[in-house]
Amino acid sequence: MKNTALLIIDAQFDFCDPSGALFVPGAEQDVERIARLIALEGDKISSIFVTLDTHRVLDIAHPLFWEDRNGNTVAPFTLITTAAVKDGKWTPRYHPEYVLHYLETLEAEGEFKHFIWPEHCLIGSKGAALDDTILHALLAWTHRTGRDYEAVVKGMNPLTEHFGVFKAQVPVANAPETELNQSFLAELEAFDRVLIAGEARSHCVATSINQILKYAPALVPKVSVLADCISDVTNWGHLADPIFENAKEKGMTFLKASSIIL
Repeated sequence: MKNTALLIIDAQFDFCDPSGALFVPGAEQDVERIARLIALEGDKISSIFVTLDTHRVLDIAHPLFWEDRNGNTVAPFTLITTAAVKDGKWTPRYHPEYVLHYLETLEAEGEFKHFIWPEHCLIGSKGAALDDTILHALLAWTHRTGRDYEAVVKGMNPLTEHFGVFKAQVPVANAPETELNQSFLAELEAFDRVLIAGEARSHCVATSINQILKYAPALVPKVSVLADCISDVTNWGHLADPIFENAKEKGMTFLKASSIIL
């Protein structure tokens, strides 16, 4: 039997529940399919990892961190560019010199442009908790198999966006939690097969896949992305499309959870 891992990315209340702060349409069905897979094939899954997007209120990607020319807090879903900050359209309320360098680095390295999200997955909040459907599936799996699931927290550093599982968008000096998580990549490389599911396809899933392509090429042919267990932030699916096409070309597989037999 193959040694199989399941990596569930950010299957949390704020993303997966229709009343969540940053609900991803389709996620409520995704978690049902993930839970069904765990129930039906869980005995053949060696390890399950869940990532937990976890933020502070005063986060570089939250509204309160920013203001407009009139001192008003920036609205969610605002795009922030280096040029707009230099022009004075948007101003960071904290660490202005660092933030300008951060934006310049994002844009120079071709990462997703900086975007302001509603406050979400706040540390200690209901929104940061695992979706109930996923949690119940994990608890049942652990009680049935005697194997506990592992949690990987990301996003705690307020000075950088942290979409991908393995590295923040721009690592922060003297903050190892923002740097490339080589130990986790190595842990996944030890498996024969790694299944990936979760939210959102357009951002955290796509960035995680891109990081695997860039930093762990040996892992690529072992990865199967569960295409019916990931959904896009509304109107942002185009961000993921080229990454997914590149992954397919490099040998990563994409299939449906309903068709998997482990």
